[in-house]
Amino acid sequence: MSYELWILLTGSLVGLSCGIVGCFLILRKMSMLADAISHTVLLGLVMAFIVSQSMNGFYMLIGAAVAGLLTTFMVQLLNSSGIQEDAAIGVVFTSLFAVGVILISLFAKNVHLDVEHALMGEIAFVPWNTLSLPILGDIPKSVVMLGSVLLLDILIIFLLFKEFKLTSFDPSMAAAIGIPVLAVHYILMGLVSVTTVSAFDSVGAILVVAMLIAPGATAYLLTDRYKVMLLLSGVIGVLDSIIGYYGAKMFDVSISGAMAVAAGLVFFIVWMLSPKYGLISRFLNQRLTEE
Repeated sequence: MSYELWILLTGSLVGLSCGIVGCFLILRKMSMLADAISHTVLLGLVMAFIVSQSMNGFYMLIGAAVAGLLTTFMVQLLNSSGIQEDAAIGVVFTSLFAVGVILISLFAKNVHLDVEHALMGEIAFVPWNTLSLPILGDIPKSVVMLGSVLLLDILIIFLLFKEFKLTSFDPSMAAAIGIPVLAVHYILMGLVSVTTVSAFDSVGAILVVAMLIAPGATAYLLTDRYKVMLLLSGVIGVLDSIIGYYGAKMFDVSISGAMAVAAGLVFFIVWMLSPKYGLISRFLNQRLTEE
């Protein structure tokens, strides 16, 4: 496979996995929590390195999942004690992220785990860092990790489809019929954390936020059906990545940055032109009602 196709495949896997998982954050009105987790997983990565003395992807995933769950738990704890949710998110994510930065400077100066890399990533280098697999040959490590996490996301969503749906739309009813709402919530946050860290090498933590939120928000403007929204969000995530790559190639700019810009542009176009919730259709409907 060519250098260009590996980058496109990596970007598409990021868009697909983040798009699907991000749908649940949109439905639960928890978009900013994705921003918080995308930063605090840095602390999980550092702690995983300190404990294991290895940059092995498996340890990194475990560390990220623990950091994501810790973030969710602390935000929920503060919120339930009377602190506003946005204030709780702001305090928790800046504090845990700062601890991660300090630990890097103290214990991980000489390893490939710097703050800039974690935040911005570099998808252009993905094809050069390969892993040799039987039959398949040399495959970029990021593709292997992203593909594995995508399969994990799909498997858990398939197994807990009803639980995710009920707890997203009506948590009270879900609790009334015996669904463990809090446990389902933490499972979802674990998925968000693992999906976020799997995309570090390709688009970085900050730009993962765009892929977690923009495709789901775009799909939300196009359909009222739960299953269709999940599928549309994944497709839009892939589309954003492809448009972003060719935009970066055309203007010779950052690939991951261009992907995030493409996600924003696609959202604004749909926001304007959506048949039911678009700005133009709502304006026309309002004019017709007044007449």
